[in-house]
Amino acid sequence: MGTWDIGPFDNDTAADFSYRVDEAAEGDKAAVLLVAFREVTENGDDYLDSDLAVEAVAAAALVAAQCPGGEPVTTAYGPKQAVPALPTALRPLAVAALDRVLGKDSELLELWEESDGEEWKAGILRLRAVLAGAAGQ
Repeated sequence: MGTWDIGPFDNDTAADFSYRVDEAAEGDKAAVLLVAFREVTENGDDYLDSDLAVEAVAAAALVAAQCPGGEPVTTAYGPKQAVPALPTALRPLAVAALDRVLGKDSELLELWEESDGEEWKAGILRLRAVLAGAAGQ
């Protein structure tokens, strides 16, 4: 995975995920995000592959952007097309996915912990806080 910064879209895998979001029909974009969340949360206690985790983080950033207090996704590596209003039911799923990304047996977390990952982790926790607040958690 080529990573150049700490943001949700600052790596090759997330940029590819953005392309998949753009290629989906407007009515199917939420389903693309849902799949990203499910791939992370439904693997139980299995080791979480970093590519799946990266996609879940990117999806969470898109959902958080539509929440009160969320930051818009303005990076050139995010989706080029506007993401339509997303179902609020995605918010708690995004929280669960981020919890899994930050939990044990997460390759992405391990990779960031091998370097100076505190700033990355703080960004993920900010995303989680926005999503949890909007989901009433």
